[in-house]
Order: sequence, then C-alpha cells, then structure tokens
Amino acid sequence: MTLTVLTGAGISTESGIPDYRGPNGVWRKDPDHEKLVTYEHYMADPEIRRRSWLMRRDNPAWRAEPNAAHRALAGLPDAWIVTQNVDGLHQRAGSPPERVLELHGNMFDALCTACGAASTTREAVDRILAGENDPACHDCGGILKTATVMFGQALDRVTLTRAIEAAEKCEMFVAVGTSLQVQPAASLVGVAVGAGARLVIVNAEPTPYDHLADEVISDPIGVAVPRLCSSLA
Repeated sequence: MTLTVLTGAGISTESGIPDYRGPNGVWRKDPDHEKLVTYEHYMADPEIRRRSWLMRRDNPAWRAEPNAAHRALAGLPDAWIVTQNVDGLHQRAGSPPERVLELHGNMFDALCTACGAASTTREAVDRILAGENDPACHDCGGILKTATVMFGQALDRVTLTRAIEAAEKCEMFVAVGTSLQVQPAASLVGVAVGAGARLVIVNAEPTPYDHLADEVISDPIGVAVPRLCSSLA
C-alpha cells in the first residue's frame, strides 16, 4: 500500500518540543510569540529579529531525540513523510531524507533574504552572543533569517508540488499530530481523499477534516503511530 504521512507539531511533543496551538502550546502561554515567526514583523523590526534568533537558540529541538512515532515511521522507508515541522527529527530517526518533504523548511540552516547566501542558525546566534544585535549577511548586508517558512511567506513551490503529488498518488493518507488549520498543508488531506485515498487522522483534539476520515484516533501519538505502522508493515 502506498502511504503518505503528514506530520505536525504534535508528533514532536513527546520529544520535548512544545506545539503551538495545543492546551500547553506556545501561543496559548505567550500570544506575542507569534510575532517572532511572522515575516512582516520579522523584516520590519530589528528587535523582533534578535528575539527570534534567541528563540531559535533556546528551541529544545537542538537536543531533542526522535520518539517512538518518528522511529515507527522510519520503519516504513517507502512512505512519503510530508512534515510541517522544522526540527529534523524524521531524518534523525532514519527516514530517508529524500522521502521527507519539509513544507516549512528547517531551523538549523539560515539564508539571506536579499541575496540568498546560505549560512547557519548557529553562526547567527553566536554573532548575537558576541555583541551583534542584528547580524546581517556577510556577503551583501541583507537581513538574515532561518531557512523556515514564516507566517506570511509562501511555501517553496517545488516542495509543495512534490507534496501534492504524494497526496494524489497514495492509497492511504495519515495525518499525525496536526490541527489541520494551517493552509496549504491542511489542504493535502482533501487532495488525497479526492483522489480516492483512505484517510486516517491521529490527533488528540478534533480537526476540521475529521468528517472525511475513515478512522480518527485520539490515543497518544507515541502509542497510536507505532501500532498503526505495525499493521502496515
């Protein structure tokens, strides 16, 4: 059976990385946090940029380890993993990098918004800790940001096209740990169902797409995903 899996922040909470919209989500605790990952605010305010870099520095993803759900999905090497996460845990768990489509990029690489020069998040953070408030591109002086897709930015067209193709061609589409509220990622569910795929949703809270699902599982993700993958292996 051809399988495509869409993963959201909920799959990484058991690795110690908080989600955004859940009961203990980052935005419920600190609504102002959203500005740090919103492109318009980031580009307009040097202080937001400084805080955003420091937020990346403190992200538990630097020390997080893949959990049982990541490892179970890695045991299905032919599956396509379409992830909204920027933590790299699918690859670290052993999923083939060429089968992991990072819709929102990753938090470990950095780039210049003006010339596109590549660098690393670690380098930018080190420059802030050394006294720079708003590290600029060494090549052109442009604004640096992590290689993540912030709110207000378009997704990478090539990555999105490949994700749509994976949704169109699968026989089963599984959404794991995602509220299915963020577009266009959530629309992949409709693409898959429209193409005839069976839909399974694994999430603690209801989603807008539950009515389309063949099965909705609210068990803990670290239990539900290994069980599901075992049945598919």
